[in-house]
Amino acid sequence: MKTVLDLATWNRREHFAYFSQFEEPFHGIVAHVDCTLARQYCQERQLSFFLFYLYQIVKAVNQTDALRYRIEDGNVVDYARINASATVQRDDHSFAFCDFPFEPSFLAFVSGAEVAMTRARQTSGLGFNAEMARNDVIHFSAIPWISFTGLTHARQFKEKDSVPKISVGKYLEQDGKLMMPVAVFANHALVDAYDVHLFLQKLESLMEQPPEE
Repeated sequence: MKTVLDLATWNRREHFAYFSQFEEPFHGIVAHVDCTLARQYCQERQLSFFLFYLYQIVKAVNQTDALRYRIEDGNVVDYARINASATVQRDDHSFAFCDFPFEPSFLAFVSGAEVAMTRARQTSGLGFNAEMARNDVIHFSAIPWISFTGLTHARQFKEKDSVPKISVGKYLEQDGKLMMPVAVFANHALVDAYDVHLFLQKLESLMEQPPEE
């Protein structure tokens, strides 16, 4: 379900028109998010840390208006629910694309995610299908081997893209805390740095809370 924004009354209509003309309208920001309590919570309950932070990231995206916006046929639409299209690593170090439908319940999200990951790991190649081309997703990847400070993405400039790309890296200890790099890559026609700040603020708060079961 989605709603079309009224561009005539939108306070970002000039920003949208300006950045929509760019060959590369995407901008990227990398920040560190405290994951100390989240990591501890998962260890104590033997939960997947990957699924915990993916759940909280998608939840934070859904709570951030600008990250739900997409450009379709020259219009800006607001999706009621955003899901995740993520990469899943296989034992041979190749990866497959995998759909992670968002569920408000963490247990329901994990249940669906585990089935999807098992299916993806049993395939070969990229596992790309029509579902991966949906707009009501974020493109997500985890890079747990590298605590990066910058990140770029492979892109086809001939394709008009407005789906945010979010990646996380290897957490590192800093002043007694575990800090995880989070990279947000978004279309400037829809998303400003302040919107990324709001997302990161929500994510930091969610990472310190137990998920909704």
